[in-house]
Amino acid sequence: MIQCPNCGGNLKFDIPSQMLKCENCLTEADPYSINKEKDAEESKQFDATVFTCPQCGGEILSTETSAAEFCSFCGASTILTSRVCRKRRPGYIIPFQKTKEDCKTAYSKLLRKSLFAPKALKDERRIDSFRGIYIPYWAYYISNNGNITLNGEKSFRRGNYIYTDHYKLGGYIQAYYKGMAYDASSSFDDRLSESIAPYDVRGMKEFTPSILSGFYADISDVNCNIYIEDAEDFANESTLSVIEHHPVFDSINIKAPISLQALNAALGTECKEIDSAMFPVWFMSYRNKDRVAYAVVNGQTGKATADIPVSVGKYFFGSLIIALPIFLLLNLLFTVVPSTTLGVACILALIAEIISVTELSQIKRREARLHDKGYLYKNNNLSEASRSKKAAKKRKASANTLAYIITAIIIVACFFFTRTMGLLTSFLMPVCFVVSLIFMIKGFLTNKRIDAKTGFPTQLIVFIAIAAACVVRMINPVSDIIYYSAVILVMFSVIWTNVGIIKKHNILTTRRLPQFDRKGGDDRA
Repeated sequence: MIQCPNCGGNLKFDIPSQMLKCENCLTEADPYSINKEKDAEESKQFDATVFTCPQCGGEILSTETSAAEFCSFCGASTILTSRVCRKRRPGYIIPFQKTKEDCKTAYSKLLRKSLFAPKALKDERRIDSFRGIYIPYWAYYISNNGNITLNGEKSFRRGNYIYTDHYKLGGYIQAYYKGMAYDASSSFDDRLSESIAPYDVRGMKEFTPSILSGFYADISDVNCNIYIEDAEDFANESTLSVIEHHPVFDSINIKAPISLQALNAALGTECKEIDSAMFPVWFMSYRNKDRVAYAVVNGQTGKATADIPVSVGKYFFGSLIIALPIFLLLNLLFTVVPSTTLGVACILALIAEIISVTELSQIKRREARLHDKGYLYKNNNLSEASRSKKAAKKRKASANTLAYIITAIIIVACFFFTRTMGLLTSFLMPVCFVVSLIFMIKGFLTNKRIDAKTGFPTQLIVFIAIAAACVVRMINPVSDIIYYSAVILVMFSVIWTNVGIIKKHNILTTRRLPQFDRKGGDDRA
């Protein structure tokens, strides 16, 4: 608590005035005139009250001495007993520029675009639960400087030949990127951090603990070297983009080195300085059982992002409203035979199955948090994740090539097999069956490492429905009732799959709380 020099009340940072303001007598004070350390050694650290959340284990610091009642990361309503410790002070801070009302307005605008968001997210009491928190960041200063040499190509046609001229492009470059920021908290997801970027680092001020008064502040627990390569890569891409769009090189295709080390050498890239800083974020969490969704707003610019689940009821009600007029219009304009209807239903089922399996793969990557370098560093998985990501890229490229070849073979074989029948559905049905079988197997292999309830039954139901449709098409019964019964079965599998897709989407918009992954103690309790 920072006491008011006039009445002894609590001084808190006031966003509109950018001053410390007393809650009782409204006295204002300059943040830099309060609690200013004098000697050099003392200024490297400051006293902080650290709260440890019993639910997610996140540590939140504050210069307040009062107990905290809310965890900004998981929404827990209780906090363990506080403890006072010495923390290395950041070099800079960007004070909050957007008030809580500005934050609520930005979030409400975001929700208005989300037609299928659950009603609970629009509850005024939930929106009012936004909390201001200062997130630690590393700010990198990257330069591209010196004589450079790049390879270039220029191709043109002359007659029946294509000629390619090769160039050695040389010159002198001088570029400087100031304050490229990456969050230094393993609790704050990198994707959330990137989604509300950028911060205007021209608004950074010298850090003083008094600016934290009235807000939460997270603790830095990620090494400053973790994001150097990301900052260098971003600087290199920006510099290359400027060079490529320069009028002199407009018609030349520049061939830059692929590896980061070679590109750094070619452009004279160097990390000149790394600053520690605290940036403002308005933070809200929405907890559902063992998962939590976040909504965050940039406390400087007001840029908002949120993990927004989808309401199953709203989705199907909206789909029904859209589908009815489309169905009536098509019914008036076209006459569709039962076999064609069955073929279209199978295509819809196959599309739904592919989306479902794709989401399973995304869930797998999301749960492993391979995109979050801060989290991986904290859990000592950074090098392993980097290797797995490189291997995954190679496997993905090989798998894509193989998939194209297999698909082409299947299509050609089905075409020649059904060409004499002259029926489009006879060509499509075997393709749908084979592709559905492939994705069912892929869904099972992906899903068994996640959760037995999230996907495999869905792919199985779609495969059975498409297989039944293929049998009906092969028998080619005289009665339309059998055709339409098969159509109903396939469309049931489509609806079932769509419900599964929404549930998987809602998994992707939430994060599993860390305490559910912990082992040890009395796990049977």
